[in-house]
Amino acid sequence: MNNARILVVGELNIDLILKNMKGLPAMGQEIISNDMDIVLGSSSAIFACNITTLGSAVSFAGMIGNDLFGQFILAELKNRKVDTSLIITNDRQKTGITVILNYGEERANVTHCGAMQNFSFDDLPLSELPAFDHLHLSSYFFQEALLPDIPRLFKAAKEKGLSTSLDLQWDPENKWDFPYDECLPFVDVFLPNESEICSLTGKENVEDAILKVSVADTVIVIKRGAKGALAYEKGRFISSDGFAHAHFVDSVGAGDSFNAGFIFKYINGHSIEESLRFANLTGAINTLAPGGTTAFSSLPAVRAKAKEIFNIEL
Repeated sequence: MNNARILVVGELNIDLILKNMKGLPAMGQEIISNDMDIVLGSSSAIFACNITTLGSAVSFAGMIGNDLFGQFILAELKNRKVDTSLIITNDRQKTGITVILNYGEERANVTHCGAMQNFSFDDLPLSELPAFDHLHLSSYFFQEALLPDIPRLFKAAKEKGLSTSLDLQWDPENKWDFPYDECLPFVDVFLPNESEICSLTGKENVEDAILKVSVADTVIVIKRGAKGALAYEKGRFISSDGFAHAHFVDSVGAGDSFNAGFIFKYINGHSIEESLRFANLTGAINTLAPGGTTAFSSLPAVRAKAKEIFNIEL
């Protein structure tokens, strides 16, 4: 399925990344950031851009405000060859922004959701579903208006013959109210990280957490950062080591780049083992440049970094 068409449904925001700080800010005080970047943010958009760079055709469905941030997002997506014709501009809401305080491989985020919270089931291009081969959704908890109908969206996609994938991301309210027994039967690939699946299930052990939410035909893929990844498919656990390197810039979007690598291989018929290894590689490549998409400016650039840093031919 080398020409597979992917529909990405999700949140849209910019990322303001503040770096090189000494300590955390305290209430009533001020600290200095000695470096910053303004880049395309949102898990969904990073996934869309980077899987497009890898070779998939992608359309994005979401909502932005009628403002400079929204214009920036549209320009960035179009520059990466992502189809933006299904994105809605809301004149009454501001485009979302995430302020990221970056400390080495750790970070703290503050997000203003804005327009993304108003994108609802009625805004979905359901009539367009037969034109696609795969549906991907990220940041479940940030999409307030759509959230109650997400199982319904996945069911509709499966009924139209699409394969599907879901990345929950973190719940900012830490309630983890996700009906996995209702939703996951319609999800082919579930992509939480280690902290997220343990928080979702209340389990301390990641394998116990996987078994609690496992569904017969759903592949569960757990991102584990520098430790690599762990997958569960039809009763078997599959692990894959990460790619260590000495050129770390930041980890913003590394999980989304991992998702892009895994889904790219998965929908093109590769094994879970091959998909995991490639996902670990794309996640590692992400950390070579600031933000979630900078390292994926072009396929030749990705190939060059894979060879230069990891001695892997793509």
